[in-house]
Amino acid sequence: MVKVKEMPHSEKYAKVIDNIKFDEAFILPFVQKHLGDQAVAEVRKTWQDGMKPVPEGASFEEKYEVAYANWIWLAKNIYPFVRKRMGEDGLKKFERAEIEGLIKKNASPALFMLKIIGAFSPDTAFGMTAKQMGYQFQWLTPFSVPEFTKQKVAFNIPRCKILDFPDTEDICLVGCQSTYPKWVAEQFKVEMKFNRQGNSCTCTLAPLK
Repeated sequence: MVKVKEMPHSEKYAKVIDNIKFDEAFILPFVQKHLGDQAVAEVRKTWQDGMKPVPEGASFEEKYEVAYANWIWLAKNIYPFVRKRMGEDGLKKFERAEIEGLIKKNASPALFMLKIIGAFSPDTAFGMTAKQMGYQFQWLTPFSVPEFTKQKVAFNIPRCKILDFPDTEDICLVGCQSTYPKWVAEQFKVEMKFNRQGNSCTCTLAPLK
């Protein structure tokens, strides 16, 4: 088992808040562009009805749990909303908008340097990318790393935190298993695959050939 630097709850909380802001920043313009003002108002009302305030005096672990539930509420409601009004083609457009948003969000001088490193040493670049992902994705769900080589990294998720919430199949199937692999392939030249069994899952990363 490979040891991964543990992300503190203060950072997990910050990551959730950051992802809520990211989702709001690309979802509302997408809905506005394709469905208009009334649809935006409907989305906002749905979010407001289900999101809870984060208690100020709570620990970072408690804040993280409340914020995480808010993120789940936000994410799980947008997929059926788009599908109902725009169909499966609309959902594909939505997915593309999220990928473009993720690419823009994660563009940085560090990524530019990583691409330069990849041109000379693909194994080194892949290892750096996988290590960073192994740290950053800790806000999503607990996992272990049973395998970490120059050609493959495996993340074992014994019980996905996302799937502990009801009505989250779209987050899993569209968000995790479709959107993320496309983003990771385009931006980091890494292949991401999932093997889900019930509420458990194995995610593998490998360099794109």
